[in-house]
Amino acid sequence: MKRIAIITGASSGLGEEFTRQVCAKYDFDEIWIIARRSEKLCELAEQLNATQHFEVVRPVVMDIAGKEGVDKLKTFLEEEDSKLRKVESGLEIGLLINNAGFGTYGPFAETSIYRQMDMIELNCTTVTGICGIALKYLKSGSVVINTASLAAFLPLGNFAVYSATKAYVLNFSVALAAELRDKGIKVCALCPGSVSTEFANVASNGAREKVKGGIPPRKVVSQCLKRAFKNKRLALYRLKWRFTAFMSRFVGRYFGARYTYLYNKRPHNPDVDMIKKEEEISLSDFL
Repeated sequence: MKRIAIITGASSGLGEEFTRQVCAKYDFDEIWIIARRSEKLCELAEQLNATQHFEVVRPVVMDIAGKEGVDKLKTFLEEEDSKLRKVESGLEIGLLINNAGFGTYGPFAETSIYRQMDMIELNCTTVTGICGIALKYLKSGSVVINTASLAAFLPLGNFAVYSATKAYVLNFSVALAAELRDKGIKVCALCPGSVSTEFANVASNGAREKVKGGIPPRKVVSQCLKRAFKNKRLALYRLKWRFTAFMSRFVGRYFGARYTYLYNKRPHNPDVDMIKKEEEISLSDFL
């Protein structure tokens, strides 16, 4: 049986770092890295394979967003499993890392509603779907890591939809861990705070190049992998993050959202063209 690791959102940031550390420290027959950006993905695979005795890292260029994306990955897995069963015992997913996702800064009214819905599709629908289609390939000892966020612990103003999607990922992961425990399958939710990745630039629509006080992805990923394989349900690298997560239990949801809306402004460039286009679409419904 071929034992593989699957990492989504692997072309940069945490996903790239997960790929580097899994390749260097863990023993899998193949590591499938999935993302839309072909050039970066293939460059990473080529670089890492050069350090191995054979090609371990396999780039899979694919848009996995939403139901259509999950269906494409499901078909891909079934085809690969079918090929293997002709010569081996099939496919086993030893490690699944659902890392693909993005966020948007700014008040809900100043962000593209279509962008927000795309975020829900990728952050929630895709994570749920991939876990679902992967179940038949997970065995006792397999590990699932879902990237949530420190934002998952409390509703946040100026970050409303993102924090809601990550609250879903956190709750889903903990519940899944409880359901799969008797099968020997481990599930861990990674809940990072500020990390030095492309996240801030994407979330701010170019207004913030890097997140303030971000720490290197290497430290976050290393701790997460260790905790996940030890069957820990949560991974929060910094003591400050763990304290924030704990104290969120004593803060009212509305108070937390109102306070962050008033006093935790996140730099962002509103997508004026997109918002204008959406308003025109909405008006056309009444004409």
